[in-house]
Amino acid sequence: MKLSSIKATKNFSKKVSKNIKNGDTIFLYGEIGVGKTTFVRFLINHLETANGLIKSNILSPTFNIVYDYSIGKTQVQHYDLYRLKNYNDILELGIFENPKSHIKIIEWPELIKTKPKNRIEILFQYSKLVNSREIKFVGFGKWKDYRL
Repeated sequence: MKLSSIKATKNFSKKVSKNIKNGDTIFLYGEIGVGKTTFVRFLINHLETANGLIKSNILSPTFNIVYDYSIGKTQVQHYDLYRLKNYNDILELGIFENPKSHIKIIEWPELIKTKPKNRIEILFQYSKLVNSREIKFVGFGKWKDYRL
């Protein structure tokens, strides 16, 4: 799928935001600066708007590793695992200790060995145009047959 502009990324994130629920996990793959955090910003802001909340300033959790957002009855945890070096670092975070109580969005999930059943994996790739990206969307578990 091609995202030909920032607006297309916003629309894509809105489609995903309308379908995710507690217990879902989104893995985001791609190079630095390709648009993973931009996608997350739009997704969380869509959830906030749908719940009558003011939009948060969504930052990359690169240095904090995780940011939590309370959105109505939903808790969203946004992780950035870029700085982690091994699987033991991930285990210490306890990302999957309460698998059904939160929506988890994880940038740089390459070190995760045991992946949750109900997850989305999105690969963002640069394209020849500056604001355009190619994405590959793959669903697992309840997301297996999901079509955009």
